[in-house]
Amino acid sequence: ILVMSLNMIVDTIFVGQWIGVLAIAAITVVLPIAFLISSIGMGIGIGGSSIISRALGANNSEKAFLTFGNQISLTVILAILFVTLGNIFSVPILNLFGAKGAILPIASEYFGVIIYGVPFLAFAMMGNPTIRAEGKPKFAMYAMMVPAVLNVVLDIIFIKVFDWGMWGAGLATSLSYASCGLYILYFFLSSKSELKIIPKNFKLDFKIVREIVQLGGVSIVRQGAISILMIVLNFSLFKYGGEISIAVFGIINRVMMFALSPVLGVSQGFLPVAGFNIGAQKNDRVKETIKKAIWFGSVLGTIVFIGVLFFKEEVIWIFTNDATLLTQTPDAMFIVFLATPIVTMQLIGSAYFQAAGKAMPALFLTLLKQGFLLIPLAYILPKYYGINGVWWSFPIADVLSTIITVWILKREVARNLK
Repeated sequence: ILVMSLNMIVDTIFVGQWIGVLAIAAITVVLPIAFLISSIGMGIGIGGSSIISRALGANNSEKAFLTFGNQISLTVILAILFVTLGNIFSVPILNLFGAKGAILPIASEYFGVIIYGVPFLAFAMMGNPTIRAEGKPKFAMYAMMVPAVLNVVLDIIFIKVFDWGMWGAGLATSLSYASCGLYILYFFLSSKSELKIIPKNFKLDFKIVREIVQLGGVSIVRQGAISILMIVLNFSLFKYGGEISIAVFGIINRVMMFALSPVLGVSQGFLPVAGFNIGAQKNDRVKETIKKAIWFGSVLGTIVFIGVLFFKEEVIWIFTNDATLLTQTPDAMFIVFLATPIVTMQLIGSAYFQAAGKAMPALFLTLLKQGFLLIPLAYILPKYYGINGVWWSFPIADVLSTIITVWILKREVARNLK
């Protein structure tokens, strides 16, 4: 995940240095749309991998193979459908996500290219948790390295050498998505994968699809909540700070993706381990995994916060030399990262219920921060505190969601993991 986040951050660095401030704002608007569509693959991957982990733990390879075939069919059908709709309604969608004023033409140019790489990204995001469910995390990591490296090389060639601007940045990103999807397809076709692509398993099985949707829907709804959050954020940012505030958040958001990727990696690594041991009914092992994941993730989150505290100005210089951005971004970044040391507790809480196959509590905890807390806070607080209200909504939502999650997780462990 750390490497995958480079794939998101590199575009922002290069367009900020070589194209300008509005280009950062454009990427801030476009990427949530692309990830909303590709999150369909992520949801199918996480939902299916939960089933596969428990099936393998119970020595039920037939169910694991059938689930895998259904994952592929669902991803291909839904990704193509949503990409088609994204192409037809591109301008209204961009407007909805905050492409206002001078941002719209640049965002349209970028979106018009990367939309064709999104089906590959959706397949990659489906395949990655599935590979981890097989117990092959190294190959899942390699799959994320391929697009990250390729995107850096192609960005330099297309933006700096060929001077293709935002179209070149979009083409580099789209080709990197394709390379990731094709690498994962190669893995499943090779002898390295325990899961085999068997055409008869492509036929959708209602029970399997329903279970995938119930569990994977948590991740899709989470990304949907993030997308609604981005709409609200970009509305508040543009209203109270103009295009420059959207660019400020663009930098903060990319740093957050990169800096928190080790913490997210802990929660994603937790899923197959917990799922396998829940399937094998090894409750002591499950409890040990919960404790170690929270402890290790919290240590990483604390390190991230210390890094931001002491090096926030230096980090911003990587993205831009614009004087206004250099003035406004450091204080905003510090506020947004205030609660970083405790976010692992919230992530592991929702991940546990996904691993256990309990869709409703997993859905509630997933929506708790972005949906139930951060969206209303980001809309209401700026009315009273201006642009600072946007920044303070992040740590307030983190603290409240962590308190609620810890209470629910403790009650679940006491009742069901005796």
